[in-house]
Amino acid sequence: MFPAPFSIRDKLISPGTVLAPMAGVTDTVFRRMIRSLGGCGLIMTEFTSAECITRNNARTSRYLFFEQDEHPITGQLFGAEPDVMGRAAGMVEQLGFDIVDVNLGCPARKVVKCGGSGLLRDLQGLEKVLRAVRSAVKIPMTIKIRAGWDGNSIVAVEVARLAEQIGVEAIAVHPRTREQGYTGRADWNVIRDVKQAVRMPVIGNGDINSPEDAARMLRETGCDAVMIGRAAPNNPWIFRQIAQFAANGSYDQPTELDRYQLLSSFFRNMVDTEWPDAIGRMKQFACYFTHGVRNGGVLRRDVHHAHTTAEILDRVDAFFAQTVI
Repeated sequence: MFPAPFSIRDKLISPGTVLAPMAGVTDTVFRRMIRSLGGCGLIMTEFTSAECITRNNARTSRYLFFEQDEHPITGQLFGAEPDVMGRAAGMVEQLGFDIVDVNLGCPARKVVKCGGSGLLRDLQGLEKVLRAVRSAVKIPMTIKIRAGWDGNSIVAVEVARLAEQIGVEAIAVHPRTREQGYTGRADWNVIRDVKQAVRMPVIGNGDINSPEDAARMLRETGCDAVMIGRAAPNNPWIFRQIAQFAANGSYDQPTELDRYQLLSSFFRNMVDTEWPDAIGRMKQFACYFTHGVRNGGVLRRDVHHAHTTAEILDRVDAFFAQTVI
């Protein structure tokens, strides 16, 4: 069976599939939708600024809101100041998260200045951050890394060994460098090398766009689990498809009705929860969810030119009424 269940200390992750943290995507509404579709073993928050959390920034605190049906769930932090990261990790623990994760992979310029993949250039500073977080919490601690800063500084194995010595209990590896961003191909050999270097669970991430990709990554790298990022907003059913593929070698494709029901319910949840900037978020997710929809460009255009949430919902209903209602 793949992906087999695995454990991060006493937290069973079943199946071995993880929703990657994505800024502007993995809020509680999106995470609960992924949970409802099935097949995802672990979900993660958007990466969240430790500095802002410790200053009680209201907007940042919203990133760490979750519902009880989201367990098991990881709260992910970024930052470069050990004391601040330690305090923020303690707050994550107090909020009831199952796991705390340190982001060492984000390539965004504004994040690199104060954490993210920028710490891969300063392993001494990184060690201080990891030790501060580890000593601040009792819950399991994980990290998510890139291969390195650039092609001349591939440090994934070195970072993994250092982290394991400190007490980090699982590592997710995105095998692109910070310099690559999201361009080029992910070098899965880096994941394999990390897996061979440490005893803790290794989660592979990067270029998984289908169940076949997930199976191939597990086969080629020996990793313990797979993490899905950018493919999930475009195909929220991918986790369920991986489970189906593992069970019988094939998987279902979403129908037009499936797509309509998902988009409609997702948007209505945003309205019901009075989500901040609901209109902008609905327009963003209309672009994601309509990949594969016949004449989806028409729907994206109609949603983009809407001015209220009610107008967006009406336009979604009207578009799909032509084929599925």
